[in-house]
Amino acid sequence: PMSFFSGIGAASKKGVLVKGSNYLETMAKLHTGVFDKTGTLTKGEFKVAEIHSVDGDEKKQSMVLELAALAESYSDHPISRSIRDAWGKKLDQSRVSDAEEISGHGVKVKIDGKTVLAGNGKLMDKEGISYTECASVGTVVYVAEEGKFLGSIVIADLIKDGVKDAIRSLKRAGVSKTVMLTGDAEPVAKAVSAELGLDEYHAGLLPGDKVDQIETLLAAKRPKENLAFVGDGINDAPVLSRADVGIAMGALGSDAAIEAADVVLMDDDPAKIALAMRIARRTLRIVYQNIVFALAIKFACLVLGAIGMASMWTAIFADVGVMVLAVLNATRALYTKDLAKKNAQ
Repeated sequence: PMSFFSGIGAASKKGVLVKGSNYLETMAKLHTGVFDKTGTLTKGEFKVAEIHSVDGDEKKQSMVLELAALAESYSDHPISRSIRDAWGKKLDQSRVSDAEEISGHGVKVKIDGKTVLAGNGKLMDKEGISYTECASVGTVVYVAEEGKFLGSIVIADLIKDGVKDAIRSLKRAGVSKTVMLTGDAEPVAKAVSAELGLDEYHAGLLPGDKVDQIETLLAAKRPKENLAFVGDGINDAPVLSRADVGIAMGALGSDAAIEAADVVLMDDDPAKIALAMRIARRTLRIVYQNIVFALAIKFACLVLGAIGMASMWTAIFADVGVMVLAVLNATRALYTKDLAKKNAQ
């Protein structure tokens, strides 16, 4: 136990909160790393990149943006904030009523008494609205009023600094498969996956679909291989609970995700996952050293006692002495300076 406590303490010094020794042991044997996209691999700092109306009229583009901003006025989602920021004017929320957020699809509200939809293509399909699919790379929000498609808004999200290096560090640490799960459209997921060098991606997923994908990945892995899921949103909580080890972003992550996770990255730096793996493996090596050392000494003293060559001092060393040496060896797990340098390289 002292070795594991030291390993957990070493990880906490580096900004990684491990909630138990069993999770530290699991971290040492990671085979598959699964990542949510928004807020985990990307900054979640969305900006409106393009606005399209049905006929390309600039006045109608302004109307599309205004309706979308009003529709998203009650939501605190990063995409909603980016649309409101792009509108840049004060919103009269008295014009909005009957706001309904449809998980994984978008929002449905009444603006000036008219039903307005703002969301992805699934929302348009669900409501039976014919729309023109936008080919631009980014998160696309389609806007419709009274069953008529008006236009679309393309929102771009930037990849976090250092994520590419973090993925490479995981590969060097022994993670052989990296997967991204996202609710974004196929072109966005493909572009991000290619830029980061991920092995696999799954796009257009609802929260329940992410759980199904995790179940599929868990069924495909070997018994001694472990799977980690890294996420930050409230919708990621079920997936974090289902993975062998759930890793949450602690700085900007939701309370639900942090509560459901087994490991929390306090500064939202994915590179800390590889560092935690190295700490976990070093801790396990020390644990095995202590077990082998203690059993070997005790067995040797039993043999010496059986042939009449063991004294009282020998017995004391086999009991108390071995314990003291094991504790001293366990404190080595607290030393992480060399691991930090290796991680930086």
